[in-house]
Amino acid sequence: MPTTSRIPSRFALIKGLQRSALIAGLVAMMHVTPAMADDIADVSQLVRSGQYTAALNKADAFLKQKPRDPQMRFLKGVILTEQNKSAEAIDVFTKLSKDFPALPEPYNNLAVLYAAAGEYEKARTALDQAIRTNPTYATAYENLGDVHAKLASQAYDKALQLDQNNNAAKSKLTMVRTLVGNTTGGTNPQVAAVTPAVPVRPAAQPAQQTPQPTPQPVPPTAPAVSAPPAAPVTEPPKADPAMEQRRAEEERQRAERAKANEAAQAANAKVLDAVESWAKAWSARDVGGYLNAYSKDFALPSGQSRKTWETERRARIEDKNRINVQILSPQVSISGKTATVRFRQVYDSDRFKSDSRKTLVLTQQGNAWRIQQERTGN
Repeated sequence: MPTTSRIPSRFALIKGLQRSALIAGLVAMMHVTPAMADDIADVSQLVRSGQYTAALNKADAFLKQKPRDPQMRFLKGVILTEQNKSAEAIDVFTKLSKDFPALPEPYNNLAVLYAAAGEYEKARTALDQAIRTNPTYATAYENLGDVHAKLASQAYDKALQLDQNNNAAKSKLTMVRTLVGNTTGGTNPQVAAVTPAVPVRPAAQPAQQTPQPTPQPVPPTAPAVSAPPAAPVTEPPKADPAMEQRRAEEERQRAERAKANEAAQAANAKVLDAVESWAKAWSARDVGGYLNAYSKDFALPSGQSRKTWETERRARIEDKNRINVQILSPQVSISGKTATVRFRQVYDSDRFKSDSRKTLVLTQQGNAWRIQQERTGN
């Protein structure tokens, strides 16, 4: 296969299909209301007559009212492809595949656009997704074979660049080029029924189409009847109420999880702020702030009263000229209104130094978290 960007005709989605067949397939496959059918028919007629700008304007006006409508979004992607606006068409089909992941057609159409740009790995990935979505999607399998053939051709080309005497690579490259030549020439009767009237590129060789039994007599509307394999390529996606309901439920659950996660992070931050404030008050020898960090029901050492404990703590702080307390590697767990914080405490004063593990159990009292238990060690 020569290293060009031309895509096999059966792999060309829209440019390899007669426009009339494309529009007929769209209208035939849609299940829409009469009003919507009129709009789609109007846009389809504009496309048939080559009035792509007017068709796009009408499609955009429709989508302003019904932005999630899959049929019109699919048709917009078709219009953009006809206008050679590949990047915009890719954007339309990408978003459509995300909003309706159970539909294989947008993935197939993305693959066609990627392949037209020479991005065969992306095309292969998109076709794999189309096949996972619908394992009986024959068109996707055929297109996937074309992509693999192109990738194989590139690999054999590279092998010959590195070793010109590699006869095995030469033989394989010849076979692959022959295969790709068949796909571009239309020797498959099913393809001939669809593609001869409108080639993929102006450069498509008439000689490749001559092997077809009846290339010329095919009328514009015939492909919609005689070419079932092409229908999946042009079939517009259909809204699935059950899928939409599942998707809405999944979005709701994701939103709830995100909200719960945000609330948990906010609670953790408040707990850590309380612990840091306690350490800062201790380091600043602010006895009032330090003692205020403890709850009224703080678990006192056995046999001590609150007054005795506070007097002892005050003395331990005020008899130091310098204190520095660091909280390192804190780990927070919260259950209801109780939080447990485990951390490494580094204490340094003019009289004493220590590096130990500490655990604080805090309770939520109003909007504040206060220390209820204090333990040293693991």
